[in-house]
Amino acid sequence: MLAPLFMVLMVLAISIFVHAAVGDSSLWSVQTSGMDTNLRGVSVAVYSDHKGHSTPVIWASGSNGVILQSKDLGTTWKRLSVSGGETLDFRSIQARDDETAYAMSSGEGDKSRIYKTTDGGANWKLQYNDKRKGFFLDALVCADEACYALSDPVDGKFIILGTLDGENWKELRSENMPAALPDEGAFAASGTCLAVRNNREIYFVTGGPRARVFRSSGGGRSWSVGDAPIASGNASSGIFSIAIRGELAAIVVGGDYKDANKADRTAAYSADAGKSWKLAEGQAGGYRSAVTWIGDKTAVAVGPNGEDISNDGGAHWQHTDALNLNALAAFDSIRIWAVGPNGTIARMDSLKVFRLETE
Repeated sequence: MLAPLFMVLMVLAISIFVHAAVGDSSLWSVQTSGMDTNLRGVSVAVYSDHKGHSTPVIWASGSNGVILQSKDLGTTWKRLSVSGGETLDFRSIQARDDETAYAMSSGEGDKSRIYKTTDGGANWKLQYNDKRKGFFLDALVCADEACYALSDPVDGKFIILGTLDGENWKELRSENMPAALPDEGAFAASGTCLAVRNNREIYFVTGGPRARVFRSSGGGRSWSVGDAPIASGNASSGIFSIAIRGELAAIVVGGDYKDANKADRTAAYSADAGKSWKLAEGQAGGYRSAVTWIGDKTAVAVGPNGEDISNDGGAHWQHTDALNLNALAAFDSIRIWAVGPNGTIARMDSLKVFRLETE
């Protein structure tokens, strides 16, 4: 009699849990907060644990030289130190596994740097820095062995750095890149204003006088640029993040970070690889600093006044939470983490995501 009774109790417990999840639109739960850092970079990779199981490893980065790593799904975090980088603002981090990662800091001139570790963060090698006036790194992204970084304009054009071997960075040729507009720039709010498709197709997004999307094929040999219907017209507004999926789907989010509650022209989507853009019919709930795909049609966006989810490729957004978050990264459709001010790290509830996807 014990076994049937146990099963009945288990089914009842699961039913209560599912009912609670469906009745609560909140998708995010905070795992840690209170650290003296504004976290803006997060990356999730795979590694093999001591039992040989493949499992996620999470890296996060932010101001005051903070870099964190978790191997237990965010339950505990190890703080890592970059020698000489104690005061840097690490806006992007890109991890390959638990041993290898790149960290990019933002700041004027020499404060913008790219470091790499191959021993889990015990030691970091400075791979790139630049003292030119106007040089300011906004984002770093990796796809397989290729990595790229974006800087604000120097001498009238944005700068793309690239490495194909993971060691030697060089500036991509820019003679075919359209010139930057006066006062046009990219935003380093989440390290996601740069994206790569198929290793060699590069996208980056801008703001200021206009909200524009730059696209390159062939690793920077040719470029095109077009407008997207995101709020712009001043130094605090424009596109802040771009997410690419498959061959054709893309989403951009942004708005005005000085008017974060204004839910006007904060999200747009493309079905032709970014050649043209449509304003989302159902807008995100305010300025959004980052967006990522978590399924074929499902995407999540985060910002200072909350989070949103779209189940139709970015056409309509549903407001879910009120956490202040800057950036997010997905390991797969059910393991997603986001970071924000005051050392906040949050994880998305996979059960609730699945329920929303099937509604």
